[in-house]
Amino acid sequence: MKYFVKRIGQSVFTIFAVVSFSFALIRLLPGGPMDYLRAQIMEQGGSSLSPEAINRRIEAQSGINPDEPVYLQYVDYMVGLVQGDFGQSVWYGDPVASIIGPAIPWTVFLTASALFLAFTVGVSLGAVMAYKEGSTFDVGSTGVGLVLNSTPGYVVALLLVAYLGYRYQIFPTGGRYNSAIDPQQDQLRFLASALYHGVMPIASMAIVGFGGWALSMRGNAIRVLGEDYLRVARLRGLSTRRIALRYVARNAILPMYTGLMIAIGTVFGGAVIIENIFAYPGVGFYLIQAISARDYPLMMGGFILITVAMVIGITIADLTYGVLDPRARGGASRESY
Repeated sequence: MKYFVKRIGQSVFTIFAVVSFSFALIRLLPGGPMDYLRAQIMEQGGSSLSPEAINRRIEAQSGINPDEPVYLQYVDYMVGLVQGDFGQSVWYGDPVASIIGPAIPWTVFLTASALFLAFTVGVSLGAVMAYKEGSTFDVGSTGVGLVLNSTPGYVVALLLVAYLGYRYQIFPTGGRYNSAIDPQQDQLRFLASALYHGVMPIASMAIVGFGGWALSMRGNAIRVLGEDYLRVARLRGLSTRRIALRYVARNAILPMYTGLMIAIGTVFGGAVIIENIFAYPGVGFYLIQAISARDYPLMMGGFILITVAMVIGITIADLTYGVLDPRARGGASRESY
């Protein structure tokens, strides 16, 4: 229980530190967010607005009174975050929560689907590679895995867009679904369209992802296959199926658990470039738009969401690793990363 409380406390502190650092860093940028907001408002409203009216608009958009000292602005911002108020987007003119909120399921759909495919295919392929260690299949698969693991996802995305999108026009090059379909009236067509539009973004991340999982599984499985307890299991007359599932697979996958949970924690930030290549309005898409437009409230909202997801993923991995591996229970040895 003491360890559980300690880890939760560390996670809360990490989130607090990252948010505080981001708040300070953004305000150290040339011009600063308040000056940029003021310039935008003056450009939109002309010279008819008084300084007080401009400050009121800045406070409405950012949730911060520009006349206050920086430390009071920081307190106001943190209080607003606790209350679920991320401010108002400068570029879109809507509350940040109403922009990022609807985008979350779409980003989760892409990244979770890609992670599931990459992990499943990678682990299965890695197990076969270990079983056929030294064979032509193993050598060839290892080479392919190394190449894919070293290839950025955006390279595959650009190739898919160029060939499957523009040249052969097999898949759409942008959007989340066909805008002509009413999701409320025709749910089956909407679901089919969403899957159709998600094929290339998901494939871009899954293709480069499964190579790393395959190599990790291969290395772990080869190590496990050389353990003495497997020889004992064979001498006891256990079936090959039981040895493969109960001893080899479980112990080979176990070291990959932490990496899997960290990968789950990156579901919001792992598709930033991919979403922009495919013009797919997810969290990463809006984050890049916010950075380009210097939309500081929306930018901070995206950073906070990505940070919280990452910290939660690592914390869950650390707290549950001891359940999967009893050897890791107790004391500082339970640190799994």
